[in-house]
Amino acid sequence: MSEGAQKKQEKPRKFQAIRGTRDLLPPDTALWNHVERIAREVFGSFGYGEIRPPIFEASELFARGVGGDTDIVSKEMYTFSDRPVDLAPLERLDDAERYIADLRRRMEIGEIPNDLRNQEALKRFAAAWRELDEFIATGSSKISDEKLIVERTWDLTIKFMGIEHLVQLGAELSLRPEATASVCRAFIEHNMQQWPQPVKLYYMGPMFRRERPQKGRYRQFYQIGAEVLERQVASGEWRVASEKAKDEASVNALKKELAKDAATDAEVIEMLMTFFERIGLQATELSVNSIGHAAENCRRGYVAKLREELEKVKEQLGADSQRRIETNPLRVLDSKLEHEQAIIAKLPHIADHLCDECKVHYAELKRQLDLRGVAYKENWRLVRGLDYYMRTTFEITAKGLGSQDAVCGGGRYDGLVELLGGPPTKGIGFAIGEDRVILSLQEQQGKEVASGEWRVASLRAGIDVYVTWMGEAAYPTALRAAKTLRGAGFRVDMPASELKFGKALERASKLKARFAVILGDNEVQSGEWTVKNLGDGSQQKFTEAALLEYLRR
Repeated sequence: MSEGAQKKQEKPRKFQAIRGTRDLLPPDTALWNHVERIAREVFGSFGYGEIRPPIFEASELFARGVGGDTDIVSKEMYTFSDRPVDLAPLERLDDAERYIADLRRRMEIGEIPNDLRNQEALKRFAAAWRELDEFIATGSSKISDEKLIVERTWDLTIKFMGIEHLVQLGAELSLRPEATASVCRAFIEHNMQQWPQPVKLYYMGPMFRRERPQKGRYRQFYQIGAEVLERQVASGEWRVASEKAKDEASVNALKKELAKDAATDAEVIEMLMTFFERIGLQATELSVNSIGHAAENCRRGYVAKLREELEKVKEQLGADSQRRIETNPLRVLDSKLEHEQAIIAKLPHIADHLCDECKVHYAELKRQLDLRGVAYKENWRLVRGLDYYMRTTFEITAKGLGSQDAVCGGGRYDGLVELLGGPPTKGIGFAIGEDRVILSLQEQQGKEVASGEWRVASLRAGIDVYVTWMGEAAYPTALRAAKTLRGAGFRVDMPASELKFGKALERASKLKARFAVILGDNEVQSGEWTVKNLGDGSQQKFTEAALLEYLRR
């Protein structure tokens, strides 16, 4: 071989980013930083704090949180065994006896999983080795044909090495395909139910799914999300209240609880739309729906009716939809196949099958969105497939992304924390596809992406202002006050339902608020708002304009 040919042959491999991943480079990273900076500011102004969960977790966490039968868990997760660091791989057959003995020892002391499945796998592995070892020692002498000996030895070796992979050498871990399950795990692990309620958290970072890469969709992708978690009080828990609501006081308590949940949901959506407005994302459209809750007189009854209607048109549907009739009929409503759209349009709507409590909640959600000036459309096909999802579900789309135009999805999931081993907890959250948001911003034509100086208020501990109100007439003014203060860059929190004066100040103190804005009938009529300095206890009245000036000092 010539010297030139040898040098060419020895040329180092040229590495490239793995398919479905990519490098984010300047000047694009400036836009990414801008979007994330605004997210921190907007979320911070609504009283959220940042959480940074691990990139990998126990695979079972996602199986429970996302759904073991979903494509995400069954096909798309990057999963590996967390084998002991000092467990060397089996590289030579001469070491097989020692290796198997080492596995037995580690299983006994708990270094590798000691469940029935793994015990059986190790037994099969040891039996396969004995079969191979015995053939090498004595069996080959009974066969005269050298070729048959080689073939038999090879077959037994392949069998032995194949069974080795059935032995789980450590806890099964997965790169996170989403972050909601991780946030709920952290809520349980760190006893956040003891924190001031509700707990408001946001996150941003990479997620991982092994799916087909396409425009705006990658195997390593980025999400910005938020979750609101609140421990359930037994007397106000919807499952208990709906069963016991017989007297007027109980009915009123249930309605108040439903209204509070709807106000929380509406504020989450208001925060999202504020974020999209601040980054300059054009032509966003919010869709909302209620999927009720998992009861026979609500969503389960609807699913039974939906399955019955789908069976009548089964032969007209594609293979995926036919399969989903049995596994999860709600997912048929997600179909994008053109020939199925006319069929789906004639199916029953879930809104016509909601129980009374879920109807009250949905009506209040829409009223709250109207109060906040948030435009929306109702989409009866917007559903979630798992039982712990309930009531509010929403999606935001933007132009410039073709058929994959969704940039955010979210909803309420009151049963998830309990499913993961925690206490009864209410929850609502969302995830923004940051890759798609960036792509949509880059493809916007004729408009410069919003820019400016943004204070990262979330770097400070606590909040600036706690807004509270007394009396229904003061509630719209309280919403306006919170919106104005957030727009001015202050960190603001306000309860989803009316609190007594003492309770409101107690909560403001726990949140480390600097000021409390107190609004009642007198403040609404006079146009002067009461402001309490929680540092020195002083109290003054200000007009709206004067208040902003006072707080900026």
